[in-house]
Amino acid sequence: MKKYLSFTPKHLADFERDGYVIIRNFFLPEEVNLIYQTSVQDQVIKEKSFDFNDSKGLRTKLALWYTPQDDVYGIYSRSARMVNAAEVILGGKVGHYHSKLMQKEPKKGGAWEWHQDYGYWYNNGFLYPDMVSIMLALTRANRENGCLQVLKGSHKMGRVEHNMAGEQVGARMEKVNEAMKRHELVYVELEAGDALFFHCNLLHRSDSNDSDHSRWSLISVYNLLTNKPYKDEPSSCYTPIRKVDDDVLMDSTGRGISENADFLSSDKDKKFKQKIE
Repeated sequence: MKKYLSFTPKHLADFERDGYVIIRNFFLPEEVNLIYQTSVQDQVIKEKSFDFNDSKGLRTKLALWYTPQDDVYGIYSRSARMVNAAEVILGGKVGHYHSKLMQKEPKKGGAWEWHQDYGYWYNNGFLYPDMVSIMLALTRANRENGCLQVLKGSHKMGRVEHNMAGEQVGARMEKVNEAMKRHELVYVELEAGDALFFHCNLLHRSDSNDSDHSRWSLISVYNLLTNKPYKDEPSSCYTPIRKVDDDVLMDSTGRGISENADFLSSDKDKKFKQKIE
């Protein structure tokens, strides 16, 4: 039987101090290859992805869905090592808020402004920052192709006000500029299979992809079951997850996502952002 990595008390201590932690090789090479190859050939993902433009007009494609199914992405997000890690971090049973496939293509993949994820999840009706993101690198992420940048320990600032920055939701730069004087800027460079766990109040951004190589990642967001939103959000975020054993992923035979999955549409995203403006 294969031995899978797990989220340890040492990882939790680092996460609570810094707002993030990296576990190298959290997913095996054959698992990452299965997810990546499935995603690049997934016609439904291509159809449901939409662009987020940065201030220079460069685009990053994103597909986002809520309820995890029995496809390769749903098995990934419901796998024991993922769910167990989220429960250790949040201190209780969790639901799956959403997963998203980030596709930053060579030479044209756009940047992301400084923001906290909870900066807009708060506006979705979640009263508490009892939420965590787990990002799996499907390809190498480095400075050249626009890897994530974080301000170490900035999650301790609490939620910062956000507003629109072009087509993106960004944190108030007055707060960010002050935070940069006190918190170390870290470039989160990852190899395929590495996982980044980060707090929903951690300030982060990324540059455009100016390299010849794609940067793809799969991010799953988990919410403490008791943190039920008061607005109309998909029930998956407060429904117990149907957790599966870690070895089930390789048995999923690379099944792509169903066109009936509950995707976020670009129209719904625009309407939400209009409320922030």
